[in-house]
Amino acid sequence: MSNHIPVTQPFLPPREEYESLLADIWDRNWLTNNGPLVKRLEEELTDYLDVTHLSLVSNGTVALQIAMKALDLEGEIITTPFSYVATTSSIKWENYTPVFADIHPQTFNLDPAKIEDAVTTKTSAIIATHVYGNPCDIEGIRKVANKYNLKIIYDAAHCFGTKYNGQPIFNYGDISTSSFHATKLFHTVEGGALVTDNAALHNKINLMRNFGHDGLNNFTGVGINGKNSELHAAMGIVNLKYIDEVLARRKKLSRLYDDYLENVEVQKQAIQPNSSYNFCYYPVLFDSEQQTETVLTNLKEHNIQTRRYFYPLLSKLDYVTTNNSTPVAEKVSKRILCLPLYHELTEEDISRISEIIKEG
Repeated sequence: MSNHIPVTQPFLPPREEYESLLADIWDRNWLTNNGPLVKRLEEELTDYLDVTHLSLVSNGTVALQIAMKALDLEGEIITTPFSYVATTSSIKWENYTPVFADIHPQTFNLDPAKIEDAVTTKTSAIIATHVYGNPCDIEGIRKVANKYNLKIIYDAAHCFGTKYNGQPIFNYGDISTSSFHATKLFHTVEGGALVTDNAALHNKINLMRNFGHDGLNNFTGVGINGKNSELHAAMGIVNLKYIDEVLARRKKLSRLYDDYLENVEVQKQAIQPNSSYNFCYYPVLFDSEQQTETVLTNLKEHNIQTRRYFYPLLSKLDYVTTNNSTPVAEKVSKRILCLPLYHELTEEDISRISEIIKEG
């Protein structure tokens, strides 16, 4: 059988660079509770991403949960059915009601017109995902939010390195959250972050991620354990040195896919105008669900992994109830396939994948 090609693979920095930071951790014997490497990584990320306030947390799901609590939301939250499960499960976990709005057929992001159709007197916020790192229609969403006095949380889990109108994507919305999971462009093995330009909100987030600790024996408000560790921060510090190389590599690989698939009848995601994309995924949309399944099966037979990402729709989860129709999301979800894309992927791999797709 030919060599296995996974759909994704974590980037790992030179082992000795990570181990040099581990030696410092062993010398200090300080593993967690806002240690020096966590503080250093927060500062370096704040600088690299050009944001005002960034709080490192244990993962991207906790980031969403803290964001909702920090904004004192209630009732209904309008969100997308076309995202990873955490976008919806976090809403349910915090006892809010997810209300699904449909997506744009080219960008795959929430359609502001459909958001407005879903607003009720119980709506308190919008949680919009920048799908595959592609910026949402930020102006359109802002208009709806302002009209109905709604908070905006952007699930920017895929967005490391993305910019919109010359600004970091994390600078939009009341809070933007990110994931630093091992499969992301930038990772800390497990991790995430919340970004805001509001100093008071940033302080509240920092209290919430650490049980509400306001000093050793004081507590301000309810909190959870959302802290990250020195071991994870060390990975992030080393990985950040290579992020520009990682971004450039993924752009090059994506352009190779474009060339090899030039004559294949597939729809590509339309990237939001006035934005710089980070090439974190390579999704292709086929004409039918049957064709999608055929391509997936053909690639699997050649030991090549792909992913129907995102499928099924989040509105199909057994713990949600939805009365809204989302036909565009239904069609996209059934026909989407993410092809392998990771740092060590080769042009030979991309050629092989493309030829199998063409033969199908």
